[in-house]
Amino acid sequence: MTVLVGYVPSPLGEAALRAAIEQARFRNEPILVVNTSRGDAYADPRLAQEADLDQVVRELVAAGVPHNVRQLMRGRDAVEEIEEIVAAEDVSLVVIGIRHRTPVGKLIMGSTAQEILLRVPCPVLAVKAD
Repeated sequence: MTVLVGYVPSPLGEAALRAAIEQARFRNEPILVVNTSRGDAYADPRLAQEADLDQVVRELVAAGVPHNVRQLMRGRDAVEEIEEIVAAEDVSLVVIGIRHRTPVGKLIMGSTAQEILLRVPCPVLAVKAD
């Protein structure tokens, strides 16, 4: 079994990573860090840079948690990527960061977190930034 964390280089991503580390230790499971981008924007704030991913690896090594890091840019959104990984691999838990959005904001722009909660068949832990 594996704990999958949807990582973005932001306080939400950092909160999700910390929660995933706690869960991986508790469950005695490795972590799979997933960072995705459609690759269709010149600048995508969700796409982690090399320095961001290096920091993630340092945190995981310091925590002593076995890990794997994947950065995917295949023209698909994060929900599709995470859903496919969960279906193909033995994922016990998905950890994501969430932020407060108004109901109108969710209606107009949708919510990646909400879609993950509804579409992924395994438990999902949604955490807020500090």
